[in-house]
Amino acid sequence: MSAVKLSDRPSLRSPGLMKYDKARQTELLLLPERVVELNDTAGAILRLCDGQRTVTQLIEELETVYVQTGLGDDIVAFISSAAERGWLELCN
Repeated sequence: MSAVKLSDRPSLRSPGLMKYDKARQTELLLLPERVVELNDTAGAILRLCDGQRTVTQLIEELETVYVQTGLGDDIVAFISSAAERGWLELCN
């Protein structure tokens, strides 16, 4: 798998869907024959992966939301891992 570029525009791989489970109070990633329970941060990142925003834009938005800088490496690592697991597609 190639490295994640800051210009990539990640999106959920079809037919994956995001859903908030009120009973569990957690984000879920619904995949064929599998449900992945996500922590809040993973859910926040995946919800922004709409194929429109670049990785740079995702980082900027999340750093604003969490009022914290220096999140880029962790966000890129998560996006890379999610792409390797088949959760995300990376488009330029």
